[in-house]
This record gives sequence, structure tokens and C-alpha cells, in this order.
Amino acid sequence: MNKSNPRVLLVDDDPDLLRLLAIRLKANGFEVAPASSAEAAQASLETVRPDVVVTDLRMPGIDGMALFDQIHHQHPSLPVIVLTAHGSIPDAVEAMRRGVFGYLTKPYDAPELIAQLRRAVNVAGRTSAGEDSDNAWREEIITRSSKMETFLQQAKLVANSEVSVFISGPSGSGKELLARAIHKASNRADGHFLAVNCGAIPEPLLESELFGHVKGAFTGAHRDHEGLFQAAKGGTLFLDEIGDMPLPLQVKLLRVLEERQVRPVGATRSVPIDVRIISATHQNLDQARAENRFRDDLYYRLNVISLALPPLSERREDIPLLANHFLQRLARRYRRPVNSFAPDAMELLVGAPWPGNVRQLLNVVEQAVALSTTAIVPAALVQRAIQSDFTEIESFEDARRRFERDYLIRLLRLTEGNVAHAARLAKRNRTEFYRLLSRYQLEPASFKTAAD
Repeated sequence: MNKSNPRVLLVDDDPDLLRLLAIRLKANGFEVAPASSAEAAQASLETVRPDVVVTDLRMPGIDGMALFDQIHHQHPSLPVIVLTAHGSIPDAVEAMRRGVFGYLTKPYDAPELIAQLRRAVNVAGRTSAGEDSDNAWREEIITRSSKMETFLQQAKLVANSEVSVFISGPSGSGKELLARAIHKASNRADGHFLAVNCGAIPEPLLESELFGHVKGAFTGAHRDHEGLFQAAKGGTLFLDEIGDMPLPLQVKLLRVLEERQVRPVGATRSVPIDVRIISATHQNLDQARAENRFRDDLYYRLNVISLALPPLSERREDIPLLANHFLQRLARRYRRPVNSFAPDAMELLVGAPWPGNVRQLLNVVEQAVALSTTAIVPAALVQRAIQSDFTEIESFEDARRRFERDYLIRLLRLTEGNVAHAARLAKRNRTEFYRLLSRYQLEPASFKTAAD
């Protein structure tokens, strides 16, 4: 067999259909290993070593779903597509919840089958049939969602340009993973990929981290320090949570991007830079700009190409795939004899809201694996992990917003809606105080009425 083409293990007890399907798949660039029964497929699995399995559902002896269960037990990451002439919506839903990659009814739609096979091959880490592209750049992004595939195609298109890319998306959706993938697909792949969380570092330290400093620039600066802009020369710098960057630093960042040179803290001369910028945030920057918390000119400089990463709730077909991937990885880490989820446990995972997205799913799977004492993770453990994770403390941003609003309400109650008095107590000027009130939609007049 030609090893350059993806290999399909094709299982069907109908010899005519098996032959027809094999011809169709070979014509589209796939190698085909036919099997006339589930037993034959299982016996040849180790020697064929397919990239994807396509199986009929109803067969004498072991049926398609039983074959899937056996394959999933031995090779959890091997995609399986089920074909059936007896399909129903409940059957399809149940199959997807159990981790089946695709489910098509006969007579099958040939373009849809080929499309599913190519997506499955991408997931398995191989190059899609009929495509020249190398998918190693996105090997860490696990998906079978058509929405994500379209999104990744857009990301690949912009990867080789030098323009700045802005990634928006909720927390935990994988923005840094996407930024790293774009770097790998770019002409700068041989250079460094460096990342910094702009909201996690105090302003004075962030300036030094980004731009560097010279010896003696401030107390504790005992030697010259090369900033990330210089360290990432020839590569990519990922500015995560750019929406949290303080305004004074935004001005300096804009100057660096416009002049393509950086002046380390305490230095008298600027240094040329050669770096591509990818930035990201979970915040609404349009709102931040309206509230003068983020500069318009910096926004337009960073947001040349915008990519909106879908939340996990919009690609639920990825949940079984991601959950099983995490399970195998964590089982090895914790040395637990765990290899799959019970069907009702997977149903819980697929149906959960996931406000924390992929990061939260990983956390739930980690809790379940760490506590599991059996090979199959039961629904009770998943339920416990979900309830525990969903009741954890809120994010820093949510907590800060809640504190600010409660603080303003207390001030307005104390001063009976007198903004000047409240601003003095808060040690803020009136303009800034009014802006805060506007952000939280608080009307001072309503507090005067309440006092009256």
C-alpha cells in the first residue's frame, strides 16, 4: 500500500456495497482495507493499522456499535464512522454520545462521507486525502466540528501573512493553542513563540517583561534584561488578555508597533524588532473602547485580522473526542486503569453547559479520572466532578466587576446619591467616577429618591 495516503478499514457484510464503497474511496485518494464482518475487521486491526474505520451498523454476529466499543477500548483515538440503512435520530444521538465520529444513513451521500473521512483523518493527525497541506501545524487542536474546521481553514489562510491577528473568544476556549498553531503554520515557524498574559503581571513589571530594561534602570535591576519583543526576534509574540493592559502601557505598545523598534526601560537608544504580534482577550473590546479603557488606535493596529474562536457549547460534537483524549492522557499521568466513560457519563458531559469551555472540561475529566477505581468512569463520578467544578469560585474578572459594582452602590447609599461626595470618598475625580457609574448602569438620582 502507498503509505502517503490515509488508510480506511471498511467493514460491511454486503460484498457488492463493500466493493462499491472501496472503489469510491480509492478514487478520492484513500487506501482501503476491506472486511466482510466485524470479526474479520477486529482480527486485521493491528496489521492494517487504519487511520479511520467505516463500518455498517447491522451485521450478523458482532454489529457496528459493538465493533466500535471494542475498537474504542483498544484504540480510543481511532475515529469510527457508522453507516446504516436502519438509522434513526435517537440511534444517531446515542452513537455520537458514545464517541462515534460520524453517523450516516444509507443510501449515503458520497460527498458527505468523503468530507467526514477527511475530517476524521485530520483528527487522527494525518494529511487529508486529496489535500496537499500538512496538518502538523494544528495537531494539538482536537476537533471534528465542521464549524471548527471552517474556522481553522481561515486561520491557516492568514498564517503566512505578516499582519497582526486578534483572537477573541471566551476564557478556556483555547486562544493560546490557536495562536501557537498559527505560528507553526507561518513562515516564522522556526522562530520562537513567546506568550505573556497582560492581565497577570503588574504594570511596572509588564513593561520590563515586554520591552526589557538596562542595568540600574530601577531598584533591583542588577543586569540588562532582554524583553520579549527582542527575545521573539524572527518569531511570534502572543499578547494574551490584551484587554487588561493598563492605558499608559497601551500608549507605549502602540509606539513600538508603529516604529518597529523598542526602547528598554532606562535605555537611551531604541532597538529594532522583527516580530509578529498575535493578541487575544475574552473581554468585549468594543465596550472597553466605548468606556475609554482601551485605545482605538491600538485596537485597529492589533485587529488587522480578527478570528472569533467558537465556545465549546457551539461544537458539542467535539466533547466526546476531547473527553476521551483527556481521559487517556490523564490516565497515564495518574497511572489509573481507566480507558473509557460509561454511556450515561458521556451523556452528562455532552449535555453540560461548559461556561469554562475546554479548560473546564479538562478539569472535570481530571477530577473523574483521579477518583475513578474502575476501567469505565461511571456517571456518578462525572456528576460529582461537574457539580464540584461548576460551583467553584468565580473568575477574577467577574469578582472584580462584582466588587466594583457593590462598592459603588455602598458609596451612593452612604452619600445619598451625591456624586461629588462619593468621588471624594473613593479618591477619584468626578469624570472617572461618572464613567464607572455608567459602566455599571447606576443612576445617582435613584439613590436620592431612596434616601427621601
